[in-house]
Amino acid sequence: QAQLVESGGGSVQAGGSLRLSCTGPMYSTYCMGWFRQRPGEERERVATIDTDGSLRYADFVKGRATISRDNAKNTLYLEMNRLKVEDTAMYCCAASDVECFVADSFGMDRDGKGTQITVSA
Repeated sequence: QAQLVESGGGSVQAGGSLRLSCTGPMYSTYCMGWFRQRPGEERERVATIDTDGSLRYADFVKGRATISRDNAKNTLYLEMNRLKVEDTAMYCCAASDVECFVADSFGMDRDGKGTQITVSA
C-alpha cells in the first residue's frame, strides 16, 4: 500500500511552533491521527480526526495543537504551538479504514515513518 509520509519536523526552542504535514492516500480512510514516541517511552496518541470532523486531543497538547485534514490534497496536518522540551519525540501520522473509536481497540491500519521534533530549553 502507498505510504504515509510526514514532514515539517525540526529543532525549535521552547515556546516555538511547528506545523507537521502527512501526505498519502486518504480516499478510504476514516480516522487519521498523529502519534508520538518519546525516547524510552511508549507510543502516545496526540490527536485524531474522523471523517465526520470529530477531533480528539491528548491532555498534554490540549490548547496547544490543532489537527486538520484536507482530503482533496491528501494531507493531514498538526499545528503545534508553545512547544515544550517534553514534546521532543518522533511524530508519526497514521490512518485507519474505520472510525477512531473502533481504531482505539484494534489499532490503526497504516503508519508513516515519522518526523522528529526536538525542543530545546
